[in-house]
Formats: sequence, C-alpha cells, structure tokens
Amino acid sequence: MAKVLFIVSGAAYWVLKDGTRYATGYWAEEFANPYKLLTDAGHEVTVATPNGVTPTVDMMSLRPEMVGGNDSALGLEAIIRSAETMRRPLQLSHVRLEDYDAVYVPGGHGPMSDLAFDADVGRLLTQQLTSGNPLFIVCHGPASLLATRIHGESPFKDYNITCFTNEEEEGVGLASRVTWLLETDVQEKVGVNFSRGPMWEPYMVQDRNLVTGQNPASAAVLGKRMLEILK
Repeated sequence: MAKVLFIVSGAAYWVLKDGTRYATGYWAEEFANPYKLLTDAGHEVTVATPNGVTPTVDMMSLRPEMVGGNDSALGLEAIIRSAETMRRPLQLSHVRLEDYDAVYVPGGHGPMSDLAFDADVGRLLTQQLTSGNPLFIVCHGPASLLATRIHGESPFKDYNITCFTNEEEEGVGLASRVTWLLETDVQEKVGVNFSRGPMWEPYMVQDRNLVTGQNPASAAVLGKRMLEILK
C-alpha cells in the first residue's frame, strides 16, 4: 500500500479583472476520480491545504451537464462525501514529504487564487521534484509551479508539461475576464516546454518524475498512471 499526498486548493473564489469574486474551488472529478482509483486499489490518500482549510468544491463541476449526466454527478458527490480526509486536511506547512510515496495536485480555478502564490507549495513541489518520487499535476494545478520560483528561477524550467489551455479558458468564458492565463504564464514565468491535445480531450505528458494532465478529462488518465507507477 502506498501513501499519496493530495495538495488541494483552499480557495473559494478567484478575483477577476473587474474586482468581482468568481466562485470556484477544486474541480470535483479531478479529486474524485484519482481518489477512488487509488483507494479502491488499497492506497491511502491524505489531503493537505494552505492553512489546513477545508477545501471547497466548485459547484459548477457537479452540474450534470458538466460531467456527462445526473448519475455521474451523483457519483462524484458520493465519492467526495465518503472522503473523510477532505474534512480534516493537514496544513501544508506541517507536511513531511518523506511520509508519502507520491504527490498529486488537482485543479479547478482555486489554484490560480492560492497555490500559485503559496510558499509551502513551492517548497514541497521543489522537494518532490528533487527527490525523484512521482509528482502528478492536472488542469489548473500547474499554477502551483509559479510558487517554485526563487529570484525568478524555477527548478521546473525546461520540463515538458501540459495544463488547461488558453483556448479552454476561452471556452468557459473566462479568458477575457481574468488577470492571468495559466498556459501563458507557466511558459513565460516558469520556462516550461508546453504541449497540448484537443480541447476537453484527455492528454497527459510525462517528463522524468513529473506527470501532468491538460484538463478535467485527464484526471482519470493520471489516476491510472499513478496506479501503474505505485505498484
């Protein structure tokens, strides 16, 4: 049995260009699908958040039209309700990486509001990368890579990654309303090599011990890759 640390956003909103608060959080299937795959296989999941706050699910991610129907939405809700670790998260500042075999960072727009600017996130992701142990990040989760910069330099520079694309941000109607775009900033400020697949389709990139996924549909693909690596 492996132990996997989920670093989850604690944000409940993201401030847009005009100063309004856009309700957000973590994206349901990006937590629920890998969580279920791992726990069904007998692995243990621990959730950690900034300051140990209880994560907020983005309610849009539980709408039936967003997840392929009412049954899928109810299934995601049931998984989240069953996840006791979501109600008692650790503080990121208290995490000991040596206690875990892998780290996973799900998305939702929440990480754009908190993880991207969190010093503990930057420290933990840098340590995980250096350790050689598996690091999985999906969708808006790669916003956390911005927190790894010290004096403008990130250890993730020149790594091959993917993330939620500017085109997908346009697809959800936010590209023109936000203060920054993940695809743009992760390349310009972190210096990664970016690639992508079609909009909304699963797409995964693995470079050494770093595995990234483009969008919510990629979360289950990353979950399956976790199972392969953790065997």
